[in-house]
Amino acid sequence: MKIRRYLAAGAVLLTTLSVSCKKFLDINYSPSFPQEVSAELYLSPIIYQIANCYGQDQRIINKFTQAMLGASTDRASYIWEQHSYPGGTSDVGGVMWRMVYFNHGMNLENLLKDAIANKKYEFAAIGYAIKAFDYQVLTDYHGPIILDGAYEDRLQFEYRDQPDVYKRVQAWCDTALYYLSLNSPGDYSAALTKYDYMYNGNMERWRKFVYGIKAMNYARYINKPDFLTNYADSVIKYSTLSFASESDNAVVKFAGSSAETSNVYGADQALLNSSYYNRAGQPILSYLTGGVRGEPDPEPKTSVDPRLSRMLKFRTTDSIYIAAVPDGRSTSNSAVPAVGSFYMFKNKTDFPIMTYSQMQFIKAEVALKMGNKDLAYQAYLNGVRSHMNFVNKYTAVGDENASAAYNPTEITNAEIQAYMESSEVAQSADELTLADIMGQKYIALWGWGGV
Repeated sequence: MKIRRYLAAGAVLLTTLSVSCKKFLDINYSPSFPQEVSAELYLSPIIYQIANCYGQDQRIINKFTQAMLGASTDRASYIWEQHSYPGGTSDVGGVMWRMVYFNHGMNLENLLKDAIANKKYEFAAIGYAIKAFDYQVLTDYHGPIILDGAYEDRLQFEYRDQPDVYKRVQAWCDTALYYLSLNSPGDYSAALTKYDYMYNGNMERWRKFVYGIKAMNYARYINKPDFLTNYADSVIKYSTLSFASESDNAVVKFAGSSAETSNVYGADQALLNSSYYNRAGQPILSYLTGGVRGEPDPEPKTSVDPRLSRMLKFRTTDSIYIAAVPDGRSTSNSAVPAVGSFYMFKNKTDFPIMTYSQMQFIKAEVALKMGNKDLAYQAYLNGVRSHMNFVNKYTAVGDENASAAYNPTEITNAEIQAYMESSEVAQSADELTLADIMGQKYIALWGWGGV
């Protein structure tokens, strides 16, 4: 009998607590900490994390590609340049993993849930576009990843290989395109302008971004034996449907009015302030000083490539451009100027995640493999010229932290034409080689597009 009385008393207590908690939550609802968040409010922090997390891991990818290296003798810096790993509890090199499964994670899933349930089709389209991009770059970076069940309460997860992930990325792209084809019953233009830090609600540019993901995805099969029969045409199709000019570029916008609104690669956010990561490597210097189709100048002070003086800093003691080499245990890299407050590494600049020139070089590479030399050559020329405009966009942005020694003007049409007619650029379709395309692609993606 005592047990029954205790059980009855316990049931009453639980009921009372349940009612009390419900009443407490009802009367203590805080509008600044809502229990349910609308898709609009998720969007801007999700877009910010693309730049933040991609930018953090880019510092390590830069070491693998020798785009940027360190000037520190600390083992934690140079061990990455030896393609090794320091161990311990550090998540350096794993920030995009955290982005996909945590920073975006359930936040992105909740954005999609609210957007679909409430017919906010623009937000659903953007959400699926971001999800497709996330998983594309994550599997490109890490190989096998968690594709299903990542947010379930479990202790073990199944890892799926890239072909499975690539197919799912295509499916998410198609879902994004489906929602882009629908008209929301409500008007969300004001919310999109406010919270969309990439395209300010321009849905046609989001469509082009999705096409760009599809082009990247199909291009990943380029070394497969069935590439020409099953994938090549799709790369050409979707790279053509994607960006039409540099104005379509997918970039995360930063106002630079405070540390909180500054580009993640600017001085205020400080991702590149550390000497572990911020010296330009030898490959980019070689490419910009005659090494695309010839021999680079060993002690360059100038170059026929006008991008040299807009992308890299010279040594102030003698105006010679120098670069870092892997394995920073020597002190020689410390003489290389740090990249900060120059080119795209400024507080008020945008952080790029996909560009028109990138799409053109992808098209050129695939067209050349298909044997369509004329198409390849035109895309190659488009890529080189458009990257000059890309560089000018960043050159035009001032920075209060910039040194007076580094204050270049924008590239002129005469400089561009002189370079296009130089021996560093293939002068006909028959001359064009894969090395020409990939050398220019390395220049165009230097510093940000390591994946």
